[in-house]
Amino acid sequence: MSAPLAGVRACVFDAYGTLFDVNSAAASLRAQLGDQAGPLAALWRDKQLQYTWLRTAQGRHADFQVVTRDALAFALQALGLSEQLQAPLLHAFDALAVYPEVPQVLSRLKDAGMRTAILSNGTPAMLAALVEHAGIGRWLDAVISVEEVGAFKPHPDVYRRAVERLRLEPGEISFQSSNGWDAYAASAFGMRVVWCNRAAQAPERLPGAPDIQVSSLAALPELLGIGAS
Repeated sequence: MSAPLAGVRACVFDAYGTLFDVNSAAASLRAQLGDQAGPLAALWRDKQLQYTWLRTAQGRHADFQVVTRDALAFALQALGLSEQLQAPLLHAFDALAVYPEVPQVLSRLKDAGMRTAILSNGTPAMLAALVEHAGIGRWLDAVISVEEVGAFKPHPDVYRRAVERLRLEPGEISFQSSNGWDAYAASAFGMRVVWCNRAAQAPERLPGAPDIQVSSLAALPELLGIGAS
């Protein structure tokens, strides 16, 4: 039987929430945040995404570092937390924990000759810091930031940029994201899509339809027809 993702020549990964745990920044300051760590992480992430969409809709782009800072400032004020927590939290956001299966998955993909890349809202500097901290750079062929197009996901130009950089057709790329809206948008663009639904979200009512839904990236090599190492 052929693999569900047969014919794929490159795997492109979302960064935040897919390769890297966005909740780990607040968790790293649990001593200061106490039981507010979870609510802060959730509100910070919600406002971060909202600001990307709203800025793109308004045509008022600011890079993801600015958006992340502004979203955190909102979340801290909304929860009545000290603004002095902003600097250490932003520092922690540049050193997010990588999900445990990620290094082995990337290693297996590269050993099998698969091209790999990140496609993310993050700035080049933010992504470079994450990749270096996680030690996964040797398994990546490209790290692509939305700053190359000046708009955030799910603008089609973002997914088109990955196609241009890799010089492949959309259907030759498997795109992996933990964000449902991102997975559906990449599918609507024409990519093959693995929705890494870590949070067991309900299906989106949006254009597109991910090819496969998984709860982690561990099964990705097998989906591509890559045997156990």
